[in-house]
Amino acid sequence: MSEAIKTERHGGVFALRLNRPDKRNALTLEMYGLLTEALQAAERDTAVHTVLLSGAGACFCAGNDLKDLIEGPSLEDPAHPTVRFVHALAAFGKPLVCAVHGPTVGIGATLLLHCDLVVAAEASTRLMLPFVSLGLVPEAGSTLLLPRLLGRQRAAELLLLGEALDARTAQSWGLVNRVVDDSDLMPEAEAIAAALAQRPPEALMRTKRLLRLDRDDTLRERMAVELREFTACLGGEEFTRAARAFLDKRR
Repeated sequence: MSEAIKTERHGGVFALRLNRPDKRNALTLEMYGLLTEALQAAERDTAVHTVLLSGAGACFCAGNDLKDLIEGPSLEDPAHPTVRFVHALAAFGKPLVCAVHGPTVGIGATLLLHCDLVVAAEASTRLMLPFVSLGLVPEAGSTLLLPRLLGRQRAAELLLLGEALDARTAQSWGLVNRVVDDSDLMPEAEAIAAALAQRPPEALMRTKRLLRLDRDDTLRERMAVELREFTACLGGEEFTRAARAFLDKRR
């Protein structure tokens, strides 16, 4: 597996770490493919009871690598690595724990909606959904899941304004389960994952399946609509201007 994704297994816990710290773990097409393969392998492995997702370096995930997004294949292709990952994540049947820290942007934030338990670092965590500012629409089913979780007004605030949300506010809104000191982030997340791994695995998976019975069919439909709109935005002038300005700033 590429060094951009690190995996380890400790007992029943499969640890999956984004490992592109020099680019703030911005997700490339290769990383999406590797993440999908890792989730599918964890799903098949009966020795794996839970997955722990984290990121190396200054933040959990800064979103998509814009260069890959622009130059990659069409998102209308169901085999596109990003599309495959989002669907694999939404369908993943075992408990998924996430440790989040630092500026967590775009897909880095929306993927949290598919995790079962989220631990956030208090001082550094900032969740941001700047899709509109980039001339894009949200993805990963977030236009369905966020209003259900937060109510329409708070979801609109997050998605339309794209302003940063700190860890304590994210917790009070129900986006994260626990907030800890930055130095305690990984120990706390590892302890939660280890505790889950000790629970009866079949009961865990059945309970997770019951918890999402009312969302799966609607979620698939919403993700398909989001994807069509996202693809249309990628070819639009607003995204082109925003992406050019972002990439020029990095040079």
